Amino acid sequence: MPATSEQIAQQTAEQIASARAARRRPGVHPRLRGGLFGLAGLALLALVWEFYKTFGPADGVILNGVTVLPRTTDLAMPHLAVMAERLVEPVTGAASALPLWAAVLQGSLFTLGIAAVGWLVGVTVGLALALLMQRFRLAESAILPWIILSQTVPLIAIAPLVRRWGAQLQLGEFTWESWMSVALIASYLAFFPVSIGALRGLGSPDANHVDLMRCYAVGWWKTLWRLRLPASVGYLLPALRLAAVSAVVGSVVAEVSIGLRGGIGRLIVEYAGAAGGDPGKPWAPIFGSILVGLVAAGLVGLIGLFLRRFRRGEVSI
Repeated sequence: MPATSEQIAQQTAEQIASARAARRRPGVHPRLRGGLFGLAGLALLALVWEFYKTFGPADGVILNGVTVLPRTTDLAMPHLAVMAERLVEPVTGAASALPLWAAVLQGSLFTLGIAAVGWLVGVTVGLALALLMQRFRLAESAILPWIILSQTVPLIAIAPLVRRWGAQLQLGEFTWESWMSVALIASYLAFFPVSIGALRGLGSPDANHVDLMRCYAVGWWKTLWRLRLPASVGYLLPALRLAAVSAVVGSVVAEVSIGLRGGIGRLIVEYAGAAGGDPGKPWAPIFGSILVGLVAAGLVGLIGLFLRRFRRGEVSI
């Protein structure tokens, strides 16, 4: 006997209810699972470090005169416990010296602040370029090659030039500070992924949806607000995270290049000179720079919480 419409509707409702119940079954949240995998990766890296430190050759692994793996002496490769113990000790032997972790934290916050300024400038410029290229195809053909070409210029070469050019600016009482040069270098790296990611996202809507907007005589700005910007979120969020990390890298490199004091980049250079007698000290600012990158990417990731409804089909760039 064929099923009636009521029976079919009842079976469909039962299937939907069972599917929802299956989704609500207790399990590990995807984001929590990702965090656990990240911690497991760090633990594995620490085990590999200690294993090679313990059993590796003191002079490293050398093949055909080329050192392919580092030396395992205490000066070249200290134990993780030595690095951790050094963090709680004073930076120097002076009575008023800060603990090493406090000095690194201050430098990390200084660099993070500069990177944030560079990120904001880079995001603004990147979005403006993406909108211009999406609106005018001629602009895309003219600007996109230069955007790609701009990333081939070494930062260590242009950072001193940026500082010199900035110092020559005379705009009333405005004074160009050295940290502004670092922020400009950070924005130089940050704008690239934003411009490329936003351009891909703005062009991602289906052609049928765009044609529908045109059929209803919807203007470009309203189409941008209602269709293109929501569709670009899946492309833009990964670009913003990459831009944040790029801004941190640019800040650290620029601090080293122009000699700006107070940031984590300068601490890396200063503490590297103590490696001969204090092997645990140079690693502290390196860990600090890693922490700055993680914090920057995490803070930008919070933006995704407010755009959750648009994150379907998020892609990597």
